[in-house]
Amino acid sequence: MDFSGRHVVVTGGTGALGGGVVAALVEAGAICHIPYLREAAAESFPLRDHARVALYGNADLTDAEAVEQLYDQLPPLWASIHLAGGFAFGPLRDLDEAVLHHQIHTNLVTCALCCQAALRAFARGRNGGRIVNVAARPALEWRTGSGMAIYAAVKAAVAALTVALAEEVAKEGVLVNAVAPSIMDTPANRQDMPKADLSAWPKVEEVAATILFLASPDNRVTRGAVVPVYGKA
Repeated sequence: MDFSGRHVVVTGGTGALGGGVVAALVEAGAICHIPYLREAAAESFPLRDHARVALYGNADLTDAEAVEQLYDQLPPLWASIHLAGGFAFGPLRDLDEAVLHHQIHTNLVTCALCCQAALRAFARGRNGGRIVNVAARPALEWRTGSGMAIYAAVKAAVAALTVALAEEVAKEGVLVNAVAPSIMDTPANRQDMPKADLSAWPKVEEVAATILFLASPDNRVTRGAVVPVYGKA
């Protein structure tokens, strides 16, 4: 896949999956624009000094004005990939209201605002574009969300947003899709679940490859898909 000269936003780009996506995009020739909120994440990001990687600090993606300012300063945009989010685990009866609002804001609001800003950026360029969101397995298989009901519900909302938006903008040459990972093989997940069968988990690079195709010029027809990326899990 050739992204040569194409500008791509990657929210959550300093995270585990984000690092894999950015590395693959850079290898394919893309120029990556990565907003971040925590300075420590940016400082430890391996590609922070790459010539085709631009980092944007203090980027609160839950704030509509901040998101609009971020996208307004970018060159003509080809794709926007939305990996920013957060996880909450625990029985619903034990979670306070703050967890609900935090999950909605970090997963759904960030995604919706970045989709909105990306669409406006695509309209300025008049060349269509690509949006890729990240749902999760419980967004498609609700029973697997037992013990993480709020997370499952919010990620299901991201999936619904993806499919509805894809239909809304199809005639504008914008293809909107999402991936739905199961538990991925990341350092954090290995630490949290040391007895799990790691061979069954999809690798970050494998999930990144699916995201890259959906965001690429090679994808000419796929829209409104929420693609399971489960590996053997």
